[in-house]
Amino acid sequence: MEGKWFAYMEKYDYENILFCQEKETGIKAVIAIHDTTLGPAVGGCRMWTYKHEDDAIEDALRLAKGMTYKYAAAGSNLGGGKTVIIGDPYKDKSEALFRMIGRFINRLGGRYITGADVGTNMQDMEYIRMETPHIVTLPESCGGAGDIAPYTALGTFQGIKASVNELYGSDSLKGKSILVQGLGKVGGNLVRLLVEEGANVIISDIYEELVLKYQEEYKLDSVESEKVYGTACDVYAPCALGGVVNDDTINKFKCSIIAGAANNQLQEEKHAEMLQNKGILYAPDYILNAGGTIFDTDRLGVLGVHNQDRAVKNVLKIYDTAKQVFKIAKEDKITTAQAADVYAERRIAELKKLKNI
Repeated sequence: MEGKWFAYMEKYDYENILFCQEKETGIKAVIAIHDTTLGPAVGGCRMWTYKHEDDAIEDALRLAKGMTYKYAAAGSNLGGGKTVIIGDPYKDKSEALFRMIGRFINRLGGRYITGADVGTNMQDMEYIRMETPHIVTLPESCGGAGDIAPYTALGTFQGIKASVNELYGSDSLKGKSILVQGLGKVGGNLVRLLVEEGANVIISDIYEELVLKYQEEYKLDSVESEKVYGTACDVYAPCALGGVVNDDTINKFKCSIIAGAANNQLQEEKHAEMLQNKGILYAPDYILNAGGTIFDTDRLGVLGVHNQDRAVKNVLKIYDTAKQVFKIAKEDKITTAQAADVYAERRIAELKKLKNI
């Protein structure tokens, strides 16, 4: 283990790892800042029950780097960071705990800005806001953008249209069969957009009540969770857990496109090449699922005030971003996953030159 995390930081060029603990609240947390070339690091505050401290550290680092690339590709002037709190989000939460993490974040003086993530919610963010102004994902009553799930869905929808255009020459979804896996806030909003566009939507979720809800509302076909990967469709849209493209599932796919909102859909980098070899177009997840955070962080721009029209306009640009990624993949003869990284890295490199002038 000696030297592990410094070597990891050097390999992927991280700026900071901060370890936070406080006995009274029992808080144990990690704040990772990957890159602030484009602007202050932004990334959600996650609370999870990790088996080992190293797992929490690695998760914070991996997610922070992902946010750097997401913001760079989205055209935002923000860098990537992440907070991970080690604890059970169903048992260990308290006002004092989140106000304490707010104090730790405030000590960074705006270099890092947090928001809601897995295991945290708006109430937790309000507690953090009591101790620091460096936070997004707040209710409208507190000056935030409110619920961002519809905009994550809107960005994913734009990415699906761009993918269909890339493969079929038209971005019309009418008559296209699209399987949406995961009917939470994002997946549910995506279903509505797809139905309104005339797509033949198939739904799946581990919670039967959600499936029944959308079947009743839209009269949709459904498929059991264990049969998702082998279901024939034009577009498979994963909107639940990550790692859905792996050694076990990759030979089951009967789709032409994989384009969804779930984070980290590829279990390993090699799976992007395997999809390409199978003739399946993969729309990189962090390109498509950036809509919510683009909308949420709009008020961090030059004017410092949230503007809904401007924020939505920027979310709609995900269509063009996805097309640019597909173009790079073809021109450079690389996978779309690699092309997304190239697209983000080029922007970071260009603006790094500007900062050196």
